[in-house]
Amino acid sequence: MASNDIGDWYRGIPRITRYWFSASVVVPLVAKFNIINGMHLILDWYSLFSRFQIWRPFTAAVYYPITPMTGFHYLIMLYFLYSYSTRLETGIFEGRPADYVFMLAFTWLTTVGLALALEIRIMFDLLIFSALYVWCQINRDQIVSFWFGTRFKAAYLPWVLFAFNMIIRGGGMSELLGIFVGHLYFFLKFKYPQDFGGRALLETPQFLYKYFPNMRGAVSGFGVAPQSRRAAPADDGAHRWGGAGQRLGGD
Repeated sequence: MASNDIGDWYRGIPRITRYWFSASVVVPLVAKFNIINGMHLILDWYSLFSRFQIWRPFTAAVYYPITPMTGFHYLIMLYFLYSYSTRLETGIFEGRPADYVFMLAFTWLTTVGLALALEIRIMFDLLIFSALYVWCQINRDQIVSFWFGTRFKAAYLPWVLFAFNMIIRGGGMSELLGIFVGHLYFFLKFKYPQDFGGRALLETPQFLYKYFPNMRGAVSGFGVAPQSRRAAPADDGAHRWGGAGQRLGGD
């Protein structure tokens, strides 16, 4: 019965999120059990361009080294991936998988460029945090709950996670870069055309619609971010982790 419940839950994950989530589970576990050396999965300039190991930008996006010290953070990031990617895919991108694939492709390519320039070997956190940031901007007035009963608008969540991680773990670079990448997409896709009267700079390539066609009943008018709403009640997936000493977010 439990296996049926897990199977039903897994099959109920939206398609693109399911692919991303599955890769983010399988690839780290493959390295954890030494089936593949994790050093072959990270992003490395020399290996990519001199040895033509072209898989590294892909594996570095879904690989995270699982150790007793990093295991909890990995699970938290998996939760963020599942939660916020699902909300995006079933929210503003509902019925439009090609547009969501394009968003992920844009943030991935931007992250790869930043990672190569800054010599960042693992992009796992950055991509997840960029998706979280996009959702928070689209739903900026929605109320979310954090630890110890604190409640605030979703627009502040990325910065709360950044500050929390900087204080607890001394990190924060992944959060800042994720915020930058997510904001770049949100600005070019929504803010620049709407608030500055500019032309649309990010349009989904037509070939993606061939492989990810729009579903019947897809919401029209994609490309227009929802207008700011009054604060809504805390969403069902709001953060309600309790206790002290847990670590959230990270590099």
